[in-house]
Amino acid sequence: MGLNKEQNQSIKTARITGIWYLMMAITGILGFMVFHSQIFISGNPEQTLVNLVELESTARIRLLLEFAIVLSQALTAVWFFKLFKDNYEWEAWTLGIWGMVNAIAIMISAISIASAIGVASSDISTMEDKVLLIQIFQNIISNAWGVGSIFFGLWLFPMGFIVIKSKRMPVWLGRIIIIGGIGYLISTIISYSGIDFSFNRFLTLPATIGEFWMIGYLLIFGIRPINE
Repeated sequence: MGLNKEQNQSIKTARITGIWYLMMAITGILGFMVFHSQIFISGNPEQTLVNLVELESTARIRLLLEFAIVLSQALTAVWFFKLFKDNYEWEAWTLGIWGMVNAIAIMISAISIASAIGVASSDISTMEDKVLLIQIFQNIISNAWGVGSIFFGLWLFPMGFIVIKSKRMPVWLGRIIIIGGIGYLISTIISYSGIDFSFNRFLTLPATIGEFWMIGYLLIFGIRPINE
């Protein structure tokens, strides 16, 4: 009876973790992949400034989505820690800490987006000064996500390791997640090494597959009993 109660609680915790993870995925897709390019034009701070002024409401939606990514990433990290801490304390701490570093990296991006919106609507006298500041904030946003990819990859290692070691989820789920983590690290290193590798973006594909598989498993099945 006690074991059933404990397993039911574990499934509940797993599904809440899945909800936060799904929220992180949805807000990430909407914020970074849908709304971001509508406002922030790479290599064109002048047009970005125009967008920030003329599409301010869209820019603020982008900012709110960044807040949502930070919040959901932090909560996902905390609930993963809660899910695994009793049996895999060291790995759970690593997963939680590296997940929180992800949230901090995105928070830096959120601060820069808010600052860019503020500059666009400010009374700074010259357009050249505004453009320069917008360019700086654009670079910070881009590099917060770019350099943050190190920890986007690192937090997948303890996640995959726990899945493989515990066998409370499909073993191949853990393996793909670890491969995805490796892909993130290699992709980041290649990108910042200045190497022109046209297939670089595909290196993170296993991580995407693994993370959506993890979200689906958490929401549908939760987690297997310890002795299964």
